[in-house]
Amino acid sequence: MEIFEILGFIGAFIVGLVLGLIGSGGSILSVPILVYLFGINPVVATAYSLFIVGTTSLIGSIKNFRNKLINYKTTLLFSFSAIITVYITRKYLIELIPETIIDSELIVLSKNQLIMLLFSLLMLAAGFLMIKRSPKTIAGLKQTKTIAPNKFLIFTEGSLIGFLTGLIGAGGGFIIIPILVILSDLRMKAAIATSLAIISLKSLIGFIGDVQNINIEWNFLLLFTLISVIGIFIGQLFSEKVPEYKLKEAFGLFVIIVGVSIIFIEFI
Repeated sequence: MEIFEILGFIGAFIVGLVLGLIGSGGSILSVPILVYLFGINPVVATAYSLFIVGTTSLIGSIKNFRNKLINYKTTLLFSFSAIITVYITRKYLIELIPETIIDSELIVLSKNQLIMLLFSLLMLAAGFLMIKRSPKTIAGLKQTKTIAPNKFLIFTEGSLIGFLTGLIGAGGGFIIIPILVILSDLRMKAAIATSLAIISLKSLIGFIGDVQNINIEWNFLLLFTLISVIGIFIGQLFSEKVPEYKLKEAFGLFVIIVGVSIIFIEFI
């Protein structure tokens, strides 16, 4: 086993660990790990990410189910719209994107580069959100703004997150959690638990849209996922002992660094 593969499987563990600790961020790590450490095509990597993060989140939700932290009405409302858009995106829209987006004397932009560019921009946005919208910040927003639970907004946000998930394989937990806290009036622990349930449903449904379109290496995918599942169990064990806002801020900074690195690797 080569050094990059060893680092990649360590990364698989960290994917689950991060999901267990803060309820988001798994796909932000999994796609770069699959692309740069295992050399997997970005389109295939986004599909694998859906399965990895979806399965890991689903298994991680078992503990939340037992602790009655999941808000089922919000999960169904958010997931319904997200599942439709993520499935359509993975099944049909991804195939419509040409292999070469721009081919001129000044710039050449391929489909793979476009996916990684969008992913890096998402990472930068996620990093800033995690730093700026820590649990303390969100609590402050709730004190200064009285936003009643809005089903239409939740449904609309679900559709947008579903499209985002389908396009670049990101679960979107870093966006879902603030939305659930502010628009659904959920407490932070309930929002994290509900976010994991939403991520698991829409990611796995999105992966179904890929099954007929790509050749899947199941042995590798299941091994990576198994290691991530071990990570999420350990992450959940430590989640109550480590201040969540510190984790989010540290992880947010790390995500920004990785996002900038992707842009540098792809275009410089």
